[in-house]
Amino acid sequence: MQGTSSGSGGFFAVEAVAPGLVPQDSVFALLAEHREELFGPQMWADLFAEDGRPSVPGPVMGAAMVLQALYGCSDRVAAERLTYDLRWKLAVGLGVDEVPFHYSCFCYWRARIAASARPDRLAAAVAQVVAESGVLKGLGKRVVDSTVLFDAVARQSTIEMLVWQISKVRRVLPQLEGFVDARPGRAWYASRSRPDIDWSDQQAKDDLVSVLVNDALAICAKAAQVIAGLPADTPAEDRERMQDTVGLLALLAGQDVEPAEGSDGTDGRWRIAQKVAPDRVISTVDTDARHARKSRAAKADGYKGHLVAEPTTGLVTAAKVTKAAGQGSADADAGKDLLTSDEAFTDGQVEQVYGDSAYASTTLLATLAQAGVQAVVKPRPLPTAVPGGYCIDDFTPHLADPDPDPDADRPPRVTAITCPGGFTLPASGSGRVDFTARCARCIVKDQCTTSATGRTITLDADALLRRDHRAQATSTTFTTEYRKTRPMAERGIAWMVRQLRRLPYRGVTKNNTAWQTSGPYPVWWRVR
Repeated sequence: MQGTSSGSGGFFAVEAVAPGLVPQDSVFALLAEHREELFGPQMWADLFAEDGRPSVPGPVMGAAMVLQALYGCSDRVAAERLTYDLRWKLAVGLGVDEVPFHYSCFCYWRARIAASARPDRLAAAVAQVVAESGVLKGLGKRVVDSTVLFDAVARQSTIEMLVWQISKVRRVLPQLEGFVDARPGRAWYASRSRPDIDWSDQQAKDDLVSVLVNDALAICAKAAQVIAGLPADTPAEDRERMQDTVGLLALLAGQDVEPAEGSDGTDGRWRIAQKVAPDRVISTVDTDARHARKSRAAKADGYKGHLVAEPTTGLVTAAKVTKAAGQGSADADAGKDLLTSDEAFTDGQVEQVYGDSAYASTTLLATLAQAGVQAVVKPRPLPTAVPGGYCIDDFTPHLADPDPDPDADRPPRVTAITCPGGFTLPASGSGRVDFTARCARCIVKDQCTTSATGRTITLDADALLRRDHRAQATSTTFTTEYRKTRPMAERGIAWMVRQLRRLPYRGVTKNNTAWQTSGPYPVWWRVR
């Protein structure tokens, strides 16, 4: 018989049966003392407003989910520990002889949290602990970093994804069963099996791709007609599920293929494209997973985990998971979002931000400059057209007179540029100068450009911002501070991936919640 657990402990409470068993400076004692404050009923009110009160109290489930994240347990193992481990029982408020809730409650609560308007509520509770503890008071440094997180599914080939998705369209839209079963690839769609062809024959593979792509395009066109003709009383969620399923099939039919050699794209002959599509879907099981890469040699599939940490204490102040590629996944973009969502940053308490060259984007540098925060960020290396030759920093800009109205906050404007050969020419309104007319008789042309006509330079406000940042980074103080503080980000990454290098769920939303929940590990042990 499964208990529902009131979280009271009763006569057989752990502290009554075995006083002093759990150290007072442990995470278990912290949760036992403060779980009602951290995970009180008001925190979960929006999850059950329509369906009534849950059988498991919110403080009990909140503490249990934190422990599950800290120790990387599956739902079944976490439920077992709640049954037999006195430390876990103390943390969530269960009595020694009390049977915990069923392990499926973890999945149930996670699904509700992920679908809610506040999927980061557990992380917000941790932020509250940090703020109230005062451990970050007067500590104005932050480090930003990211790491690759592996997904929970296997990558599928283009052929596998097309077969699986056509099969799913057939299942989601029963009206298309007859149409799909009349297509040339019907045998593969019915069983979702790997096509039986000579995989060493390139022509056989191209013929197979042509069959699958043509079938997919025809099915998408037919599905659009079926969806448009659905009755007006069709539930909106059913219509949306059909549209999403068909839309994914259309995406798969176009992202990895191109017309076969000698085809104009209208004769139905296709082949696998000799390129990788940006933001490429790699699995129909987890459509948010993407190709990831930390270097040319280190390739993986999954997501990116981003964090902001305080280097002295190692506390993670903000964290998020994004797709490994695509919009918003760049390190600088995610770092900007995390920093600007931190109250300490917006309140002016942060004085310095440290990061590697991935964070040296114009957008992030401008955000830090506007907030009056010093960017101790490693500049990106400057490319040169000629190895060992002149780079853009060897061109000297001439700026307009200072703005008479300093409160107007207008960006600096370049009026002229002097090249390494000594030629000075006026700049356009966008800061562009064309030196091609001078390059033909310039004695250093061979060290400046490989172009037969010459070189053109643009120094706009963004280029000047990056230029100033590179100049600041040449100082000894900058280098010393960077080398001393920036590596502390690796400590935060190590804590975060302690149990979550391979993410346990599918989709950004659920994995983001899990990643944020793993952040309390250093918090619980350091704020007491």
